Amino acid sequence: MEQPELLTELDVASTTKSVMKKLPEVTLAFWIMKIAATTLGETAGDLFAQTLKLGYFLTTIALFLIFVVTLVVQLGSSHYNPFFYWTVILSTSMAGTTMSDFMNRDASDKYLSGGATSLGWGPQGLGMGYPTGAAILISILLVIFAVWKATGMTFQIRDIVTFRGEALFWSAILVSNTLGTSLGDFLSDSSGLGYAGGALLVTGALAVLLWLMKVPVVPNVLLFWIAFVLTRPLGATAGDLLTKPVTKGGLDLGTAGSSAVLLAVLVGLMAYAQVRERRTPQRTEREPVARRAD
Repeated sequence: MEQPELLTELDVASTTKSVMKKLPEVTLAFWIMKIAATTLGETAGDLFAQTLKLGYFLTTIALFLIFVVTLVVQLGSSHYNPFFYWTVILSTSMAGTTMSDFMNRDASDKYLSGGATSLGWGPQGLGMGYPTGAAILISILLVIFAVWKATGMTFQIRDIVTFRGEALFWSAILVSNTLGTSLGDFLSDSSGLGYAGGALLVTGALAVLLWLMKVPVVPNVLLFWIAFVLTRPLGATAGDLLTKPVTKGGLDLGTAGSSAVLLAVLVGLMAYAQVRERRTPQRTEREPVARRAD
């Protein structure tokens, strides 16, 4: 009787299967859509929590459940779908807005929108403050990255094709968007820079990151995650600039009107990305499949 042959490197290399990409390429269009989604996340989060007076507690629960639903759809997809992907980004931005507000703020009148005297049922904030809230979120994000690194899976999002890798990716996205909201609110509300000043500061920091891409010693993966966090406060300050009263340095366009316009822009960008994705051949990865010789 023939003995089973040992699996050789050649066997592993020659026995592969194609794996569809699940996440988008990082291009200029990616960052434009990211900023649009995070700005909409800020205005929509404030729309539900403040304008509709549902409060931070109820809104956080509702938006987190929406995030879970959109994530299940994304994880269940066999390939990259711009509508699925950017809907999850939007849901993390909206949930991150109210999660940050719930952590950092309290029930004082200074956080209420114009004309509101109270918000919805439940506690309206833990009152941790932006420094404490940011420290907690940074710690959680570092733990996620430490676990991610321990698994040995790639941090390059274009190469993430496994369920576990994508779950870690979306965990980091949710926490980074919440952290970015805290940073944006700190710049707008507590730093003295105001909404426009905060947006200009974050834009300058992003320009520095763009320049650092040319420096070989700085890993692009690190720059990506820093930029991903910083585009959230850019969206937060831009959203506040659009919606807050003129007396507070905003344009007073309202959360409903601003959200409607931003949603139309984002849906248009997603439709454009979907058309481009259909016209572009799917890039595949080659994944080894172990087998035994007969």
